[in-house]
Amino acid sequence: MSSDSYTVVGAGAIGGTLAFSLARAGHRVRLIDTDAAHVAAVRDRGLTVARGEHRESVRVEAATPDAYDGPLGRVLLAVKAQATGAALDWIAPRLAPDGWVVSFQNGFNEELIASRIGAERTVAAFVNIFADVIEPGVILDGGAGALVVGECHGATVSERVRALVADLQSWGPAVASDNVEGYLWAKAGFGAMLAATALADAPMAELIDRHPLTMHAVAGEVFDVAHALGVELEAFDAFEPDAFRSAADPAVRRAATVRLTAWLATQAKDRSGIWRDLAVRRRPVEVTTHYAEVFAQAERHGVGAPVLRSVIDGLRELERDPELMAESRLDALDRLAGASAPGSAAEVSRPRVYDGSTRPDRERADAVSEWLDAHQQDMVDDLAAYTAQGSASDDREALAACLTWLRGWLDDALGTPQAEEVLERERTGDILVRRYPGSGDRPVLLLGHYDTVWPTGTLDEWPFERDGDRITGPGVFDMKAGLVQAVWALRALDALGLPRPGCTLMLNGDEETGSLTSSEAIVAEARGSRAALVFEAAADGAVKTARKGVGLFTVTVTGQEAHAGLDPQAGASAVEELARQILRLGDLRDPEAGTSLNVGVIEGGTRSNVTAGRAVARLDIRVATATEQGRVGAALAALEPVDRRTTIEVTGDWNRPVFERTAGVAELAELARTCAAALGRELRETSVGGASDSNFVVAAGVPVLDGIGAVGSGAHARSENTSVAGMVERAALTAMVLTTLADA
Repeated sequence: MSSDSYTVVGAGAIGGTLAFSLARAGHRVRLIDTDAAHVAAVRDRGLTVARGEHRESVRVEAATPDAYDGPLGRVLLAVKAQATGAALDWIAPRLAPDGWVVSFQNGFNEELIASRIGAERTVAAFVNIFADVIEPGVILDGGAGALVVGECHGATVSERVRALVADLQSWGPAVASDNVEGYLWAKAGFGAMLAATALADAPMAELIDRHPLTMHAVAGEVFDVAHALGVELEAFDAFEPDAFRSAADPAVRRAATVRLTAWLATQAKDRSGIWRDLAVRRRPVEVTTHYAEVFAQAERHGVGAPVLRSVIDGLRELERDPELMAESRLDALDRLAGASAPGSAAEVSRPRVYDGSTRPDRERADAVSEWLDAHQQDMVDDLAAYTAQGSASDDREALAACLTWLRGWLDDALGTPQAEEVLERERTGDILVRRYPGSGDRPVLLLGHYDTVWPTGTLDEWPFERDGDRITGPGVFDMKAGLVQAVWALRALDALGLPRPGCTLMLNGDEETGSLTSSEAIVAEARGSRAALVFEAAADGAVKTARKGVGLFTVTVTGQEAHAGLDPQAGASAVEELARQILRLGDLRDPEAGTSLNVGVIEGGTRSNVTAGRAVARLDIRVATATEQGRVGAALAALEPVDRRTTIEVTGDWNRPVFERTAGVAELAELARTCAAALGRELRETSVGGASDSNFVVAAGVPVLDGIGAVGSGAHARSENTSVAGMVERAALTAMVLTTLADA
């Protein structure tokens, strides 16, 4: 094919639609796609577009990446966003010096492309085409859409862009623009609405019409970020982005929603591609990659996005089990969006947890310190009794007994709660939720866990022991002393008649094993809370205002077994392929960005004289930002075998999202620092690599102060210890934070 031909990399809905139109107009088109069945169908029967009952086909060249090694000139890139890196691995070495790549993809991919091949060879584009691959070689035409092309970074429209647009007008109303970014951010808001519709199995237009609170909230959150970046939004098709800004006139927004749903109802494709990926193809969705950049910029500019984060969290759940699709998910989002709507109590309090206008009272601080110091031995006695309750994460009987003891102790210490819920769990410890009244519309969440890493029977050989200021025993540092401190902080405030906010005490019994059965309940409780205090142990005395996100993944390689001696060329070694992949995975590490990757376990093969048919690696990945989480997740999704006779499967997920230091977290840290100063103490803050339940809370958009628990060291080790003086100091700090919040 000549250098002026088009190579379409990714022949799915978008790529297939554009390739069909270009080929039908007489342009020479080559398709490259990893789906061998799709490629074979195109080669055998042509590329087909279906419009209702009518089908039309055109002949194009089609190949899988391993079957084509020629040069590339003009490349239309239309792969899923998470596969961009892998596609560039294939494109870059083949791209001619004067060749270029245009991103006809969803999401924000131009920067990645430019970083690999240069901005001068990168063309930006916005595309809103309603189409679907309905069978190998066949694209369903979803109706008219929008397509805009421009130079990278908003440069002046060039001749190559004008020429490309002229060719693409064979599809429809393609235009050139120097503000492609404005279209991309506008589509991110529109796409957030479509992503929300994928939580239920119903037409997009109907769900947007029935759930305007959710739809307006997610679009508004995206556009708040765009506003912070100074982006000028551009309208397209029937979507009017300015009408969906948070500050837009509600009447204007309602009218724009009516026009949008009426237009959507005319489209042949009534459900989103996200819905189809989940319900039909049963594969991960790319939207989680799309919004990594939105969340990263939101954190950078202090913009909250709780409803959008909840949508993405819901889609991740549906990736694991699409049968959980339900419109009740949108009902729950409506409630969350309503609580965050302009003018609500939530909006007034959520953006500023603590604005510094109310300073901690030194007289109160002295009174709290003196009262708690007088009850130092009582606190130690409570910790001794609590530590004597074994609570290994894997012993449900011990956990149940410990929780029964805790309920009795809490009754004695704090009296009967306003309400209590015990959320039963089948395989782990139950969750205890107790609500204590106080001032304010929304409570402060006091979060902790009662399970420990110590096996049942550890107490027999290593009981609780005090030696002066030092206390040792299983779980005293992580995190039994933290709960004792929280309870005594509340007791101090009540005894002294000092104000405090309403408080919800929540204790789970599976934190040490990843909070797999409690994370949803924690997030749900957090969303109705003003802020959260997490009583995990301190980091050398410092509170924790950032934690890394944790991913636990398994890479499984399947090869072909053969006799290693009699027929050494017949097999395809899974072990050798895994070794190559491990070296590639090492390239994902980025110490400067806070990204680590550890291949902790490797298994493979059966005998030394058999070419290995299977090999497995288990990974622990830690990331410090949502952007890095998106990058690493996309790279894992795009892994391709070096030896094409082998296959690779990546399973697992991000066990905990990233805990970044948001504006709300910073405000809570400042409050704690001023409270510590009133107590005559200096308080530091730090970032740590380990994760806790605070990661879930921050990801839900709720401010957190973590590490306000025990002062000591040796978590998960036989050296585990905590300080008696530290217990008194941290209980006083907790009390002062709560009473100052009550005043604020």
